[in-house]
Amino acid sequence: MKQNAVLVGIQLPKMTTEELEDSLLELSRLVATLGFNVIGKVTQKRDSDKSPTVLGEGKLVELAQWTGGTGKITPSFQKKKSKAALKKDSLEIEEDESEIKPVQRSERAQIVIVDNDLSPSQIRNLEGAVGVSVLDRTGVIIEIFSRHAKTRAARLQVEIAKLNYVAPRIRETSPGGEDRKAGGIGAKGTGESSAELDKRRIRDRIKELKVELESISNEHKIRRARRQQEITVALVGYTNAGKSSLMRAITGSEVFIADQLFATLDTTIRPLHPETHPKILISDTVGFIKKLPHDLVASFKSTLDEATNASLLLYVVDSSDSAFRSQLEVTKKVLKEVGAGEVPNILVLNKTDLLTAEEINNLKNEYPKALFISTRSAEDLKLLREKIMSFFETDMIDADVFVSYTAEGMIGEIRSRMRVLSEAYTEDGVKFRVRAMPEDLSLINEKLKN
Repeated sequence: MKQNAVLVGIQLPKMTTEELEDSLLELSRLVATLGFNVIGKVTQKRDSDKSPTVLGEGKLVELAQWTGGTGKITPSFQKKKSKAALKKDSLEIEEDESEIKPVQRSERAQIVIVDNDLSPSQIRNLEGAVGVSVLDRTGVIIEIFSRHAKTRAARLQVEIAKLNYVAPRIRETSPGGEDRKAGGIGAKGTGESSAELDKRRIRDRIKELKVELESISNEHKIRRARRQQEITVALVGYTNAGKSSLMRAITGSEVFIADQLFATLDTTIRPLHPETHPKILISDTVGFIKKLPHDLVASFKSTLDEATNASLLLYVVDSSDSAFRSQLEVTKKVLKEVGAGEVPNILVLNKTDLLTAEEINNLKNEYPKALFISTRSAEDLKLLREKIMSFFETDMIDADVFVSYTAEGMIGEIRSRMRVLSEAYTEDGVKFRVRAMPEDLSLINEKLKN
């Protein structure tokens, strides 16, 4: 049976109501991906999200009605407030209580999820007030990554991020309130507290994971180096923009597809199909999201290197999502952070089958250089394929290459590396008219001389 969740959104001074609603809608999809049933939300305008409970006292009572909690934090955690602060809180209580609606027990939530990053003390205070577990946005995203990681590399990357998230949230005392010590007879001082021991174990574990991940990363670098001479196209974009569906459509491969956020965490590489000459490799990458935890960006840097080293990036956007513009900005920002901001790119507005003709025309006026496609349309996919091929052919040159019958393996290498425009067989060998990248042409000519 699914657990019920209630969402909490804080509208800070520079945030519009629409931005708040979009963010909460995205959070609800994240929460649904984890298997929770969202039954309600509590929102409030605040000058800051740094207060002990994030919410004002009136809204805290409203939130507690969803969970059956007291709505009050433990007195030991309350700070003495100034007269001005007390006056402000009393006004908030009056305003908030007018909006409070009674909640039946059958509708109660078993978890509270806040659309912000929370400090350990804020989580502790909220849990005391609402009487159920509290999770922040970063915790939700890390948990989804943890469940969806399939390869060893992805699991290592997620575990590092998870440990970095957990470490500062370890309580300084044990559940019973007694701070356990690790000292003993012959030990110097009083020893380490249980929290210190836990944190040290986490640091040691992170070191182990990073060593193992570095080993795997080196293997990826070797494979990437072998592909260095090949043309690569990386699909990048917001999570659930349709990258995996597009990957399967243009490569003809079985790639995992699900209508979930972060369904794909591991990089998949397949050749463009039908196969081209020279071969063009397509790679699918992990999706991005607003407020993506920096630890996850850092952990997945080796995966995102596929984008950094690509010859071309396809910015895949869900054009049917009203928030796609801000999602595109998030994609650009993250790619810039990992050093892929200057890689040549094509904007692909996907899922046009969900738009009206008028909406498509408006978007074409707004993005005249973009490619508009639906993965359900064979004609659209053909157009995308031609666009990719023509992008690379602008840097290619046409040339004649003569290959003697005695040149072992060279005919096969020419066919794999170059686009053969024509070929003629003579008594001594084959005369090719080819279209190729200058570096490939130089390499072939050098081999033919030897």
